[in-house]
Amino acid sequence: MMAYSTTCRQIQYLWQINNEKQIILSKSNPEPQEHNKSCKHNDSRNQNHNQNRVADSSSRENERAITVLQKDQDVSDNDDLVVIYNKVPKTGSTTLAGMAYQLCQENRFNVIMINTTGRSHKVFLSDQMRFITNITSWTEKKPVLYHGHVAFIDFSRFGVLKKPIYINMVRNPLNRLLSFYYFVRYGDDIDPTRKRRKSGNNETFDECVRRNGEDCDPEKLWVQIPFFCGQNAECAVPGSRWALEQAKHNLIHHFLVVGVTEELGDFIAVLEAILPRMFRGAVGRFASDSISHLRKTTKKIAPKPDTLARIQESPIWRMENEFYDFAVQQFHYVKDQTFDLVDGKYIEKRNPLTYAKLWPDNVAVIT
Repeated sequence: MMAYSTTCRQIQYLWQINNEKQIILSKSNPEPQEHNKSCKHNDSRNQNHNQNRVADSSSRENERAITVLQKDQDVSDNDDLVVIYNKVPKTGSTTLAGMAYQLCQENRFNVIMINTTGRSHKVFLSDQMRFITNITSWTEKKPVLYHGHVAFIDFSRFGVLKKPIYINMVRNPLNRLLSFYYFVRYGDDIDPTRKRRKSGNNETFDECVRRNGEDCDPEKLWVQIPFFCGQNAECAVPGSRWALEQAKHNLIHHFLVVGVTEELGDFIAVLEAILPRMFRGAVGRFASDSISHLRKTTKKIAPKPDTLARIQESPIWRMENEFYDFAVQQFHYVKDQTFDLVDGKYIEKRNPLTYAKLWPDNVAVIT
């Protein structure tokens, strides 16, 4: 079942699971069900959140990039643009997706949520084909940004001539696990009254590690590598060196840019610079506090040094941390290519390409 809308709204692909746990994608439903969540996230949960959110100004200042973008930068009408944000859980994805919903009306693009029933980020091969055919042919919804917790899908395997643009964000792997561990126990400040699946379990992460509990098993760290590795069976094998190297390869060759949760403001600035068709105005909105940290886990307890030492003994942690460091290094490279730091502000670099000996005109500039 698919939901349709002719305006900028949140639209969900409802990936229904049949008895064989296959994901069914279809645009042919004669009576589509529309999910009327505004792209501006103005539902009651977020109204409640905005009323109760207490800003942590010190951490926000550390993450915010005060960016001056070139005023003459044009937003071309690239109406065939398809961007996929295959978001990793607990990396700040709600904030980034919320940014897209705030910008979609003024920048004239669509935002569509990919909702996988059963919380599986894997997609069967036949359903990958249906999904790819669906989003590449749904021209009335272009330009569009899709977002969902789905592992990378290599469109080139399916003969697609124009592949979508992938973006994503990573987080320190232990901090990501800690956030998830306490989230399923205490929830977040968007919906503080909702009962999570571990509600009532007040065991700390330290206590869990001491008793070798399942929720803090190092295998729970194996999340970011599979999301970038893709749909291959080996990607899901915790501690697979092949999966790590494939994840690195895909990050470099298939993702336009991968940001870092700990540098969220800088990532938003880079997105505005390189994808202005969708993210023009993002820096100003982020700096205005209306979108910064849309969701925060209600309660988190920092782990003790001996807990950290035990986790860091795990080869899985070492691999996930190696991938995280690799992603951070690449993001810093992209950021340094994009901006100069002048008087404490990031100024977008301009190095336009030129074509010479063009007839009848003798020069052209790409801006």
